[in-house]
Amino acid sequence: MKEKIKEIIGEVLNDPNISQQINDNTNLINDVGLDSLTIINLVLKIEDEFEVEIDFEEFDIDENLTTIEEFTNYIKSLM
Repeated sequence: MKEKIKEIIGEVLNDPNISQQINDNTNLINDVGLDSLTIINLVLKIEDEFEVEIDFEEFDIDENLTTIEEFTNYIKSLM
């Protein structure tokens, strides 16, 4: 699941090589540079890929999207 999330981040950022630069603890906002538009695109692609629904009202970016590890755990909790 983590590898697929990394691939999707690469797609959203139009940089397929970024997936090799991200590890489980890479800060996705500060180190990778996800902004509000890319976060929305990422969430939409994640919803499609993993057949989950992310409620933007309850989704806490600082808590659930800081690292791949945290985001993966959040997605798993929705399944």
